[in-house]
Amino acid sequence: MKRGFLSTGRYFKESWAELKKVRWPTPKELRNYTLIVLVTVLLMAIFFAIIDLGITALLEWILG
Repeated sequence: MKRGFLSTGRYFKESWAELKKVRWPTPKELRNYTLIVLVTVLLMAIFFAIIDLGITALLEWILG
């Protein structure tokens, strides 16, 4: 049982050490990345909405 606690403590210690090595994005980079994601999601939503409308219109035309 004690061994499990030691390995858990070691895990958190090593995880914390790895987090200290991370290069976190600057606020400007974070804004840019967020904007890129939002624009990409918006464009994909528009694309799939157009495809959906087209397929719906095609099926309504075929099925009468």
